[in-house]
Amino acid sequence: MLDLVDIGANLTHDSFDRDRAEVLARAAAAGVGRAIVTGASVTGSAQALELAAEHPGVLFATAGVHPHHAADFDAHTSAALRALLADPKVVAVGECGLDYFRDFSPRDAQRRAFQAQLELAATVAKPVFLHERDAHHDFVAAVAPLSRDLSRGGVAHCFTGGPAALATYLELGLHIGVTGWVCDERRGADLRAAVPSIPLERVLIETDAPYLLPRDLAPKPAHRRNEPAFLPHVLARVAELMQRTTEEVARASTANAERLFGLT
Repeated sequence: MLDLVDIGANLTHDSFDRDRAEVLARAAAAGVGRAIVTGASVTGSAQALELAAEHPGVLFATAGVHPHHAADFDAHTSAALRALLADPKVVAVGECGLDYFRDFSPRDAQRRAFQAQLELAATVAKPVFLHERDAHHDFVAAVAPLSRDLSRGGVAHCFTGGPAALATYLELGLHIGVTGWVCDERRGADLRAAVPSIPLERVLIETDAPYLLPRDLAPKPAHRRNEPAFLPHVLARVAELMQRTTEEVARASTANAERLFGLT
């Protein structure tokens, strides 16, 4: 039986409201015994913590503000995140970063909110759960000066870049989170080229459920919703690309998650 950690699952999403218990049961049956519930706003982070409290030792949470919501970030936001991060069930700061693909918040607001959360992570000594899309240069410019202060490191969540971006993120000391994007024949070529170069001690796997259902999953669920039970499918593709056994990558990704996030 596998012993996997889904390091990024949006389990507070309303698509899980009717069957969340069954989703967790299916995950456990598939060998996904633990998951980290992503927080993307103050409200969402509080909900993630509440869900983690209902499932001790199984679910954990992050607390942060996604770049889509960066325009709302202020001093009250920072104080609220700090309070949430005081709980040991909140294991990372984020999801935070930059997203210049959708630009739902102005870029200057994104940069300010990102900087504030990086500084918060350095202060509270917890890892960062990072988001970057079409903002590589500004993202690196923000993380690099603080990389030594981020004593607990972080993960490039849902990494989709190629070998050059991978090399830069590894130099920053980041772990690399791989999702079902690696299974997408349309968009995943750069990622598939990069995966063989991810060191075993830096690889993490995640679903980003309910998003990013692996396109090559068969049969696909009728609702087309991704969930943690499909993490072994991502694992198998990553292991194939790394030319390692699924057991070897499973052990490494779980050990990496336990070490990075302090899971117990």
